[in-house]
Order: sequence, then structure tokens, then C-alpha cells
Amino acid sequence: MTQGRAQERHPFDGQGPEGGALDHRRRTGPFWRTPRPARAVLVGLVGALSLAALVWTSATGFVEPTVALAFCLLIAGGEFARITLHGRREVAPVASAGATSYAFLLSLGEEPAAHSPWQVVAVVAFAVAVGELPLVAVGRSPRVEDVARRVLATMLLAVSFRPLAVHLELSGPSVTAAVLMSALVTIVWLIDALVSAVLRAERLRTRFSVALGDEMRAQFPTGAAIGASGVLIALACTVTGLAGLLVFCAPLLVAQLAFHRHAEVRRTYRETVRALSRVTEVGGYVENGHSRRVGRLSYLIACELGMAEQGLHNLEYAALMHDIGQLSLREPVAGGATVFASPREQRRIAELGSAIIRQTGMLESVAEMVRRQCEPVTGHGDEGAPPLGSRIIKVANAFDDLVGESGDAGRRAAVLERLRMDAGTEYDPDVVEALATVLARG
Repeated sequence: MTQGRAQERHPFDGQGPEGGALDHRRRTGPFWRTPRPARAVLVGLVGALSLAALVWTSATGFVEPTVALAFCLLIAGGEFARITLHGRREVAPVASAGATSYAFLLSLGEEPAAHSPWQVVAVVAFAVAVGELPLVAVGRSPRVEDVARRVLATMLLAVSFRPLAVHLELSGPSVTAAVLMSALVTIVWLIDALVSAVLRAERLRTRFSVALGDEMRAQFPTGAAIGASGVLIALACTVTGLAGLLVFCAPLLVAQLAFHRHAEVRRTYRETVRALSRVTEVGGYVENGHSRRVGRLSYLIACELGMAEQGLHNLEYAALMHDIGQLSLREPVAGGATVFASPREQRRIAELGSAIIRQTGMLESVAEMVRRQCEPVTGHGDEGAPPLGSRIIKVANAFDDLVGESGDAGRRAAVLERLRMDAGTEYDPDVVEALATVLARG
């Protein structure tokens, strides 16, 4: 997938939490009745404040319109070149750095910058809209909560820094200005991570503490690059004028290219896993869609149990390929349902699948999850209990083997009760109850 189609596809696109269809159900009515109220409040609040800033600035007039136009073009171009990173996180490094530098701009050469915080918000909001319009026209609509977060971060920086700059009489590069800018960038980055964690926890139905840790780890590299570049551009422009915009955006463009290539490597890795997971279906070893359904259900159960992001992705890969060991069988299991196979046959399939995965060079943890997926909750021998991922796959696989594509509520309830009867011996009780919670949400 090229950058022109940079909308990163999740292994369960259109069917899993990151893919969207299970993310939430479409509903009509007031925003407070939406299943994702935090997202609605964020988008509504940022949208209202941006509109108010545009109206106010248009009515009172733009200060230094040439400078505003230059930053507007930079931000719009950066928004047009946004990329999608690991976990479907949309970022626009150049746009965010440009917006940060405009919020921090003290002067251009000998001319002090006199624009207000609300002009910063107006320029950034308008530029973001202009940059996104061509992408929307070709079907690459942004995630509105990510756009709102980018505008909100600039809004917080502008509203906090510009009055302080006037009060402290900052008019050029100084230690005080650099320290203040760095401190505000750090504080706003932490606030943005908190907001992003709230949205992630709401979207995936996972624990806030887990989502916060995931967001801080995932956003630190880009946040550090964007914040440092924004401060550098603002300070450089006080000496070089608008030429500093072009000169000091170059390092950020290199960093953006590196982030994009990293995302492409991960995308290729996922596509390989998806292709491998379909081999058993194409060969007639399992029902069509079985691996994807088990993967999707495992993902939802793991979110319910509060699994961290890295564990979630390893679980996705293991769940998608949990039946790949059947390729080594002389005779396929009847209907592909391993839940009906003997324990010895189940272990053989799991071990063969683990061996195949190890040969592909994938993560050892993925192969280990597949190898131990058939074990009872207490495990076999001296190895102890199997990993949580293996216990999740065991429950999800058994449920799909017994239910399949059936949407019959009675059948689903009967299968769930059957799993509950074996909870504590064959199946992990916590995993079974997490499955019940997922099913109750539809």
C-alpha cells in the first residue's frame, strides 16, 4: 500500500474494533446517546471553538496576513501528507510542527509577531480543513477525533503561551523562551496522550490505564520529533524570517519518511499473516471466514481483559494462524472443527502449526501461543498454565467451531453455557466471561 493509500488496514478491517464495523453501531439522535460520548464531546467542542475563532478573527481582521498565509500553506501541505502509523494512529508531523511554531512565533527578524491565540486557532483550523479536503474527495477521510486532537493541541499551546510571552516580554530567542516552549510542549503532549487514551479505551472497550500506557509508548517518538521541530522553527524564524519554515522543516520530512517506511514494513508483515491465514480456508481445511472470526473474537476478548497493545497484535497473528497446522494432516478434520478432534490430534495440529510459524521467522511468542492453544487452563506437565493468548484462542476457536456463521441467539447462548460448564478445567473462566460480555454487546 503506498502513501497515496495510507489508510492503514487492520487485520480485521471492517469487522474488528480497529476496522470499524464492530467499533460501534450507527445510531441516530443526540450526541449524548452515542456509544462513544468522549469522541462526540471532543469533536463537538473543538469544532465549536474553531468556528468561533474563525468568525472572531474574520470580523476583527487578520494580523500580519502574509505570515498567516505562509503558515497556513505549510500546515495544509503537512495535513495533506499525513500518514497512518501502527495501531491506525493518524499523524501529520509537518502540519503539527508548523502549527506549534505558529503558536510559539515571537517575531520575524526584527518585526514582533502580534497575532492573538484565536488567530492561531483560526489559521490552523482553516489550514487543516483545506489540507483534508482533497483527501476526503478521493475517499481518504480522516479520523475526525485525530484531527480534533491536533487542533486541540495547538489551541492549548496558543492560549497558554501567547499571553505568557506578552507578560514576560519575550521578543526573541532566549533561554527563558526555549524553556517555556519546551515545558508547554511536554505538558500538552501529556494532555494529548490522556485524551487519546480516553478515546482508545472507549473505542476498544479496554482499561484506561492500559490504553494510557499504549498511547504514551506509541506517541513518544513522533511527539518528541514534532515538539522539538516546532520549537526550533519558532526560534529560527526570529532570525531567518519565513525562510526558516523551509530550512527547518527538512529534518522533519526525513523523520516522516522514516515513520512511513516503518509503517509500510508493519503493513507488509500483516498482509503476510493474512495471506497465510487464508491458506487453510482455500485448501478446504476449515470453513470460510473461520480464522478471521476467531481472530476478531480473540481481539475483542483480549480488549475486554485489558491486554496491552503489543500483546494484542501478537494475539491477532496467532489467532489468524491458529489452524495452520492442519496443512500437515493427511486427512482434514471433519468440518475443520478441531474442538471435535481428540486431545492428541489437537496437540499435533497445534505443534505442527507452531513449527510452521517458526519457519516463517515470526515472533517466538506467536508460535508459542499457537503451540499451547489446545491445553487445558491448568496446562500440561511442568510448563504451567498456557499464556493468556493461548487461553483466549482456545475459547474463541471452540465458540466459532460450535456456532460458525450462525446468528441464532439461542444457539449462541447454548454454546456459551457449554463453555461455562467446562470453565476451570478446559477453559479459563475469566476468558469465558469476557466472551459473554462481548456477545452481550452484540
